[in-house]
This record gives sequence, C-alpha cells and structure tokens, in this order.
Amino acid sequence: MVTRDAFEAMVVDALDSLPTWVQAVVSEIAVLVEDEQAESERRPGVLLLGLYRGIPRTSHYGRTPGTLPDTITLFRAPIVKACTTVEEVPARVRTVLVHEIGHAMGLSEARLRELGWA
Repeated sequence: MVTRDAFEAMVVDALDSLPTWVQAVVSEIAVLVEDEQAESERRPGVLLLGLYRGIPRTSHYGRTPGTLPDTITLFRAPIVKACTTVEEVPARVRTVLVHEIGHAMGLSEARLRELGWA
C-alpha cells in the first residue's frame, strides 16, 4: 500500500531528479496527483497512468494571458497497480512523469517509445 503522502513525496523526488533544463519546462506546468482518472474520462481496457493536458511547447511560444496552465496528472492507484512491488513505484512514477513531460515538449507516443520513455 502506498499512501497518498508517500506517493506525493515520490513525485517530488522524481521532479527533483530531473535535469535543470527539464525542470525549467516543468516549472510552467502544474503537476497534480489524483487517486484515479475520473469515471467519465475512462476508456474500457485502458489503464491510464498519467495525462498531459495543454498545448505542447512546439505549438506555442509561452502562455497566452487568460488561459489555464498546462497540467500533468499522475494517477496514484493505476501506477501502484502496474507495479509488482512497492519498491518499483518510485521508478514508475519517474517514468510516467518523464513520459508526460515528453508530451508537453511535443513528442508523440511513437517517439516516446523510440526514446524508451513509454
């Protein structure tokens, strides 16, 4: 069992472990933790671990006044469920975070797989 507090601490550790240039990108993105994806957003047979919502960096040159910030949401229960041991959770958290940051930087699923970030 990974408590919400423990999971959030893993997210902070993952953020702190990122290279400085990546931290600069993430500083403009709200990183959120939810226990699970909203029922209305679920797709049958899909276990979503994280979700990027926003406009990728390749599509704009900064925030437009009056727009909501980009967000990365990490889903605690599915991430924990995808791991076979509690010890695996921090690495999975970092992998999911980096994957979603890749989307924020404009990378496709195919490119993320090529880079080993999927």
